Amino acid sequence: MTGNHFKWDERLEIELPDLQQEWECLSAWERAAILAYWETVRGRIPDRIMALERAIHALQARLYEEEDFELSCLINFEVAELASRINDLHIWYRTDQEMESRRHSG
Repeated sequence: MTGNHFKWDERLEIELPDLQQEWECLSAWERAAILAYWETVRGRIPDRIMALERAIHALQARLYEEEDFELSCLINFEVAELASRINDLHIWYRTDQEMESRRHSG
């Protein structure tokens, strides 16, 4: 049931909520199931962030040694993209708090 409410995101490499209807229109059972499933997915986010941080550190080590300007620019672009993914993952990690507040106020 909850699989219908989540969609794989290739960029972030996690499932993200993909609600086809308003949160308030879902039954209490559906909301509870979605929150429980999201908590499992959300629990994987710190590991994803750490993996991306390791990749950034490896790229920065390459950048430190790189003498070719164009290649340095490409490496910088890769670092920026990974940092953007980390930022998005942090936002999704905090999404649980928003869903919880909806649950208690709705």
